[in-house]
Amino acid sequence: MHRPWYSYDRGPIQSKVASFFRNAEIAIRPGANWLGSLQEIVPKYDTVRSMASIFRDRLLEGKTAFVTGGGSGIGQRMAERFAEHGAQVMLVGRKQEKLDAAAAGIRSSNGTAETCALDVRDYPAVQAAMQKTRHRFGEIDILVCGAAGNFPAPVTGMSANAFKSVIDIDLIGTFNTCRASYEHLRKPGASVISISASHATMPIAYQAHVCAAKAGVDLLTRTLAIEWGPVGIRANCITPGPTDDTEGMRRLAPTPEVRKKVEAAVPLGRFGTKDELADLALFLCSDAAAYITGAVYVCDGGQSLVRSSLSLSEKH
Repeated sequence: MHRPWYSYDRGPIQSKVASFFRNAEIAIRPGANWLGSLQEIVPKYDTVRSMASIFRDRLLEGKTAFVTGGGSGIGQRMAERFAEHGAQVMLVGRKQEKLDAAAAGIRSSNGTAETCALDVRDYPAVQAAMQKTRHRFGEIDILVCGAAGNFPAPVTGMSANAFKSVIDIDLIGTFNTCRASYEHLRKPGASVISISASHATMPIAYQAHVCAAKAGVDLLTRTLAIEWGPVGIRANCITPGPTDDTEGMRRLAPTPEVRKKVEAAVPLGRFGTKDELADLALFLCSDAAAYITGAVYVCDGGQSLVRSSLSLSEKH
């Protein structure tokens, strides 16, 4: 008689999934339409994901993270994930009210978070924030450069100042954050993560400013991997694809029609989630990535492997 796979003893993560199937009375047998049954019961990917984490608890216990762009979007979710795993987090961004809300959320889950409102284009302000973090928490173990700016515009419809503003926020801001952090980073052991974009390697119409900025971010980060490697500091990039519930996608895909076109251009057929990017960042900060530096991790559902047929001009 066939014995369902979930009846065997397994590890804690597999046991949770097995329990799900057992309770739902779904026996997985060769040829059975188990996927359809699972989709009926758990239609959302995040529901399956929430069953268990692949990471051990308190993975970052006692470590300190400094996150620019930490008051919203991807940066906020990364900061939340670090705090969930025991890190003390300094949230950095331009709007104090957003930072306060993000910090309150972390504290409500028994995490530790402080805030510092600044513009990453202001180098002395970034220096002061680093000093504040060192005084409050000690050496910095994790540095995330996530501050960014974007707006769709053709080159001929963009002023020199508009182009420069994105270069200053994305590229100069990343340099400022990294440069000001150096004396405060743990040596050896610190992990630097820059948030890049597929724009760094793929020309995209109406995004010349971001393409130029992110190409610089990629090579800056890889250069840091060479220069800072001898003291034990690792530096890597994360390149997100279209990520749901972010300001960037609300601007670039503001209508259901455009969203569908974006999804159609992704081989995996869906938007990514902030949780997936946060987990990638958590991996890069962990001991499992101790020999990884100078890498660009693309988390985009395969979008960069194909040339998108989507043109931002179709919005207008």
